[in-house]
Amino acid sequence: MEKAIHLKYLIANEYDLLWGITVDSVGFQHINTNSEYPPGNHPLRYLFSTEKGRVLDEYQLLYISKGKGSFISETHPLQQVEEGNMFLLFPGEWHNYHPDKQTGWDEYWIGFNGTDINDRVENGFFNKHKPIFKVGINNDIVVLYQQAINIAIDQKAGFQQVLAGIVSHLLGLAFSLNKNQFLENLQVNNQINKAKIIIVENLFSGIKAEEIAEKINMSYSWFRRIFKEYTGFAPSQYIQELKIQKGKELLTNTSLSVKEIAFKMGFENSEYFFTAFKKKTGMTPIQYRDFTQRSRIEITGQNIISV
Repeated sequence: MEKAIHLKYLIANEYDLLWGITVDSVGFQHINTNSEYPPGNHPLRYLFSTEKGRVLDEYQLLYISKGKGSFISETHPLQQVEEGNMFLLFPGEWHNYHPDKQTGWDEYWIGFNGTDINDRVENGFFNKHKPIFKVGINNDIVVLYQQAINIAIDQKAGFQQVLAGIVSHLLGLAFSLNKNQFLENLQVNNQINKAKIIIVENLFSGIKAEEIAEKINMSYSWFRRIFKEYTGFAPSQYIQELKIQKGKELLTNTSLSVKEIAFKMGFENSEYFFTAFKKKTGMTPIQYRDFTQRSRIEITGQNIISV
């Protein structure tokens, strides 16, 4: 790849804005050791002094694929960033970053705005206080940035929608890889996977989260915290989610009564199953059965023949 590619001022029309994410800029630059930063060919709109920092009107997601440096923002203290790190810049927030003089770095970036990213920030997926993601050296990430650059160069019809998809993919990788690396660093990956197997094997036996923690040699409080970090659910919630999914399967594919299903899945009583099921699905078990079994009957009645 060339030493620097800057694609700025990408146009988005009003229809593009309805998609949820639009891309304003994308690029790559290689910074040699003992070189000035930002380089003289940096786009003026995004140019900043490493003495003063800057504020942008867009989000930017940067990936350091080689070298190291430092990052600081209005809400985040000075921290070293290195190859395999991504960091997210937030609109309206002062920030500053630069490569180490002794190593330089290779940086990819993509700048964007939209209701989708605003919603993800509002819902806590991305946070100004935690802008750095440890994702490791990952060729998939580099390929995505390179695809974005090529798409921005061609700017064929619908290019903003394709770029939006790449942004969402990059954000998803930043979120997921960072979380998994955190868990792997804690050396609990195997323990959590073992816990999930124990849950599946004992789903209907009434096993408690405290018992699972004991089986994997972990304190309950630590297990509960790490399990939720890993799955998004507290252990008891995870167990109930699996039971509800199994309940859906039994309601759709068997003639067992609601009471029999509740008993089979280890609920204390059918009323508790009824309440939990409706809270999760918005339907009572009977309504769900009528809905799914009616659909199956209607499809079967069409005499569809597979060839």
